[in-house]
Amino acid sequence: MGFLALVGVFLISAAVGYRLISNVPSLLHTPLMSGMNALSGVTVLGALVAAALALRSGSRALGIAAIVLATVNVVGGFLVTDRMLRMFKSGK
Repeated sequence: MGFLALVGVFLISAAVGYRLISNVPSLLHTPLMSGMNALSGVTVLGALVAAALALRSGSRALGIAAIVLATVNVVGGFLVTDRMLRMFKSGK
């Protein structure tokens, strides 16, 4: 029963998140991406803690994978945000 509840929460949150993001005007995407990059930094910190406190090697491998994926997400987000912000700079 617990697993089905978690899957249900995941599906509902995915549907609500998709609905919210699809209704955001394109003018607000850059500031929202910058804010989400800050939240992704918190994800990296959580992954570091999870990997440090892992007792088994399988759990530690999952923690390391989480660190790598969250770091890729943060770096990619900042690169995209930087590129979008450079489009609005003047040619001087």
